[in-house]
Amino acid sequence: MKTPAALSPLSKQRLRVWLRLLRAHQVIDTRVREGLRSDHGSTLPRFDVLAALDRHPDGLRMSELSAKLRVSNGNVTGIVERLASDGLIERVAIQGDRRATLVRLTPAGKDRFAGMAAEHERWIDEILSDYDEDELRTMNALLARIGEDD
Repeated sequence: MKTPAALSPLSKQRLRVWLRLLRAHQVIDTRVREGLRSDHGSTLPRFDVLAALDRHPDGLRMSELSAKLRVSNGNVTGIVERLASDGLIERVAIQGDRRATLVRLTPAGKDRFAGMAAEHERWIDEILSDYDEDELRTMNALLARIGEDD
């Protein structure tokens, strides 16, 4: 491991990039959370669950949903219970496995998510509207390389 005195000048620049990424994430996250709360009476975790289920129309096992969202089963369980009580998702027993449950969007959940997703896209479009196509392509390519080896 290098000692602090031996770090390259690039290390400071990398640290600044990391801080800017954190700040950018905070700006976008705050806007999305505020919009979901004020416009849809929802939270980002609820949106994330609906989005994951929207990408898997046949549904997901609870363990698969947790893995896709990178959160614990316990975190997902409470959100799923509230979404089910709101009629936005349904829980279905899996034949042959009494311990597993499949969750999927209801028609009302699909409709609700479609509206939320359209607004979400609009918010992100507004936030990133200062960047042209080439800049966005470059940012996408550079950011895609982070964690590529994981």
